[in-house]
Amino acid sequence: MSDLAVDRTTAATRPGTRIHPRFIELGSLLLIAPLCVVGAIIGVQLIVTLGITANTSLIGALAGMALARIPLSVFMRYRSIHVQNLAQSAISAATFGAGNALMLPIGIPFVLGRPDLVPALFAGVFLAMLIDGYMLYRMFDSEVFPATGAWPPGAAAAEAIRAGDEGGRKAVVLGIGVLVGIFGNWLIAPAVMSAFGVAFIGNIWALSMFGVGLLLRGYSTLLFGGVFPGGDIAKAYVPHGMMVGAGIVALVQVAIIILGKRTAHTDRDGATRTPAEVRHSLGMGSLAYLVVALLIALLGGLAAQLSVGMLVLFLVYAAFAALVHELIVGLAAMHSGWFPAFAVALITLVIGMLIGFPPVALALLVGFSAATGPAFADMGYDLKAGFMLRGYGGDPDFERDGRRQQLLAAMFAFVVAGIVVLIAYPGFFAQNLVAPVDRVYVATIKAGASSDVAWSLALWAIPGAIIQFLGGPRRQLGVLLSTGLLIPFPLAGWAVLLGIACRAVWERFANAEGMEVFGAGVIAGDALFAFFTSTWKATFK
Repeated sequence: MSDLAVDRTTAATRPGTRIHPRFIELGSLLLIAPLCVVGAIIGVQLIVTLGITANTSLIGALAGMALARIPLSVFMRYRSIHVQNLAQSAISAATFGAGNALMLPIGIPFVLGRPDLVPALFAGVFLAMLIDGYMLYRMFDSEVFPATGAWPPGAAAAEAIRAGDEGGRKAVVLGIGVLVGIFGNWLIAPAVMSAFGVAFIGNIWALSMFGVGLLLRGYSTLLFGGVFPGGDIAKAYVPHGMMVGAGIVALVQVAIIILGKRTAHTDRDGATRTPAEVRHSLGMGSLAYLVVALLIALLGGLAAQLSVGMLVLFLVYAAFAALVHELIVGLAAMHSGWFPAFAVALITLVIGMLIGFPPVALALLVGFSAATGPAFADMGYDLKAGFMLRGYGGDPDFERDGRRQQLLAAMFAFVVAGIVVLIAYPGFFAQNLVAPVDRVYVATIKAGASSDVAWSLALWAIPGAIIQFLGGPRRQLGVLLSTGLLIPFPLAGWAVLLGIACRAVWERFANAEGMEVFGAGVIAGDALFAFFTSTWKATFK
């Protein structure tokens, strides 16, 4: 009987008696620790050479599967799908943590010509990364971030692990999806097939708006050549204004949920986080971000450069922007599997420029904002995978224990990522290697903002707010449309809409059987092929 079958039988007969594999056990650490180091190195290398960070989640699961095939008793524990889940959680956290949450932000003051500020910003973004991951852990399976949400990369990882454990028809369907993802990546372009696969898993309304946004941005020159200078809606700050409006309404919608009198109802015996717990988490997170912003300001010398009023404004705005950034990134990631972290941080920067913060404060501000969101989204993916593998919350005690073990694995991975970045960044900076988006942020700081920018943000915030309001908190239409508008990738837009059409046909004639498994396979194949090709390019560039 497979490990998953045993889990299901046990959950049905003796709920609450299972013990989740411990992260801290030697056997788990012998697998997870090396994976974290490898994942962190990959994250740093990719972010400074290609400007992206590959999803390494499946690499951790595959490592556990491969070791489990070795006919020695010491490797038998790696056959557990829950140990494999811990492994994929850890390597993924290390990769995104090292690349997106640490290496990218600290490159901003370096490009600005202030390498002396790097240690101060590193201290702040390291703490922000830890808070970021913990915040999602505290809010996962709430009405704001439900475990039943799509979280496509997490669903893909879970289906891959389950198919490897169960075999049978599900493994065949997953394998077909993997092949489609690999060949699509190879023949068309990286990430296109992930967009196609997501259409079989996520909310159709949200994904439709995402696809439309991608197409509008991709063909803006053709569509809006007579409306905007050069037809580039990004230069007119249309996507940014839309996201500002949608983001404000999304925050109001979240506030209504968590401040309301309602309690969370569930058929899983209390596994859902209540609105009161979410309120407490957001309050705790806001205070923590305020403390980190103060630390960055003090270490970065802003107390001597800013007046008391501007310093207080910087602290409040930085903490608020960090919190908003992670929520918007998290909502986009949950529905689409894509998160516009770079672009939303740019919005934070532009608003900071309009407020009137000096260049050094802006560099620290955008670095702090950019550090929040990636770890938040990645933790959501990993907890979704664990939720599926643990039986969808059928055993609440086992589910809660599993989440705690995943949190410990992720926090360990973040610490490893911090150590790797501390060791690696001087060498990369000596070669003038930073994340490409860092140069965009610094160029924006040097160019300055005008009243025209403020007017454009305010004007386009109105339709963004209206669309988000009409869609409601469950569909997130405004946030997803804005996410698409921020990404210049029209092929992905076609892929999403084609996937939605294929999904409709599948549901009509096959009753949706195996559909999500196929979509997960496509995402997994695209991610695996992208990982190996991007690692090869980064290594031999």
